[in-house]
Amino acid sequence: MSLLVVGLSHRSAPVSVLERAALSADAQIKLLQDTVAAEPATEAAVLATCNRIELYADVDKFHAGVAELSTLLAQHSGVGLDELTPYLYVHYEDRAVHHLFSVACGLDSMVVGEGQILGQIKDSLAKAQELHSAGRLLNDLFQQALRVGKRAHSETGIDRAGQSLVTFGLEQLAVGTDVTAWAHGKKALVIGAGSMSSLAAATLARAGVAEIVIANRTFDRAERLAQILTEAGDLDVPARAVPMDSVPVELTRADVAVSCTGATGLVLTAEEIAAAVEGRTGRPVAFEEAGGSGRTADKAPAPRTNADSADVRQTPLPPTSVGTDENCPLDLTAVQGGFSVLGEAAVAGMDAATLEQHAAWAAGSAVDRREAARRSPEADAELITALAATVATVGRIPERRKPEPVAEAPRLAPVLSLLDLAMPRDIDAAVHRLTGVRLVDIESLADASADAPMAADVDQVRRIVSDEVAAFGAALRAAHITPTVVALRTMAADVVASEIARLEGRLPGLDDKHRSEITQTVRRVVDKLLHAPTVRVKQLAAEPGGAGYADALRTLFDLDQETVASVSRAEDSTEKDRGPR
Repeated sequence: MSLLVVGLSHRSAPVSVLERAALSADAQIKLLQDTVAAEPATEAAVLATCNRIELYADVDKFHAGVAELSTLLAQHSGVGLDELTPYLYVHYEDRAVHHLFSVACGLDSMVVGEGQILGQIKDSLAKAQELHSAGRLLNDLFQQALRVGKRAHSETGIDRAGQSLVTFGLEQLAVGTDVTAWAHGKKALVIGAGSMSSLAAATLARAGVAEIVIANRTFDRAERLAQILTEAGDLDVPARAVPMDSVPVELTRADVAVSCTGATGLVLTAEEIAAAVEGRTGRPVAFEEAGGSGRTADKAPAPRTNADSADVRQTPLPPTSVGTDENCPLDLTAVQGGFSVLGEAAVAGMDAATLEQHAAWAAGSAVDRREAARRSPEADAELITALAATVATVGRIPERRKPEPVAEAPRLAPVLSLLDLAMPRDIDAAVHRLTGVRLVDIESLADASADAPMAADVDQVRRIVSDEVAAFGAALRAAHITPTVVALRTMAADVVASEIARLEGRLPGLDDKHRSEITQTVRRVVDKLLHAPTVRVKQLAAEPGGAGYADALRTLFDLDQETVASVSRAEDSTEKDRGPR
């Protein structure tokens, strides 16, 4: 058994690639089926979340396994293999175990320490068990990953290092304000009724929103979630369900909306959001431009012209030859060739002060040329005299200070706050540019979380992961020898049964009491002889490099390889027949 994982996540791929590679529920099922049908793999599980897509498999060949799993990921994600390959990562055996345990603890999450990943790992295992694609290796691996994740959260303060994407997203919407204070009294719309949407609804309820509206394509699921929220003893918020076609109307009433559906296309376009805000405010909504100007949402941006920038000062180009510009504050007609009009080089005989004066003029930082054009020659002479006096005193022309930047007017609080937790995205990215709207999506969350502080407990969790990886590896190696030990004990039992039968043939008059006593005595002798070697071989096999002890045992006792293999197949079949737990 050799564990292999091939995948991509927010750490290896841009959000745009993750979005395109997202797997639908049907695509995940087909991927699992095709993986176990492929030659290198005997087991498979898919871990697909909003920011990762990983395919786990038990393979018998590393290189063939990597090639096959990569190809299958590309086929079912719809992203070409050549385009997908640069973003894929590969982990094998102990490194693959370490990776999954780190993921389960939240160390590899976009928000470090978030606990929602445990539910996603549990769902991944349940799906593999339902499709009978998980055998002994993946069953043990994923169940142990869940235990490691729970241990990390119970024994350390990893929860202080991060939180769920929902909480982190709401913090980004609140822009430095306490989420509870920000959310208090707001009306919330939640689009979707899955696990992430349910978490979002519960988080908003605890934050103190005044109302929660649930919209979902399957109305029954929306009603069920609304009922759960209404009847929850620790939540005091009215909740109601609406069909998806009511979303445009509900957006005109909502202060905050969270969307997380499994749709493959956009759920909310920029035009729909603009219409909702306009319906609420009664004013047209504009798209923000880089310079702060805007355009209405239903018009395409027009190309900029000189007329559009009439209020921007046009700085004339520097002169193309030396001493020909009448506004030049210096008389450089006598300068020899080789001097750059931009002051980039000097010629012999030109003093540094003169050069610096001209460089300042050419760069436009010392003299405003339009003002200089209106000044009298006497004013120019006074300026040059003053500059010369400064040079004589301090040895150089002081830098002219740039004007202080004009403070921008504070941006008004958004009329509508949007949190898009779907992958691929539910809300059009163009909404980022709509005035009166604030959108936080997976991409902006990734940017914000890059600088998020890490708690000291993260190091403790890493130690837990390392210890658990070592223990799992030892257990896996010990389990690898189990079929050989079982085959050895089966052979010993057959020998005992054969000798007892031979004894009965030689002593036909042996009564039942003596026959039973002899049988038990022979079995105890065999068990005692095998006990120490089998226990010790399991201990040795659990150590790194201990796989060879199984081969030695088979060789020493002349065990039939097919018998050992049949035991392994029987165990794997039992594991694959397990249903969801």
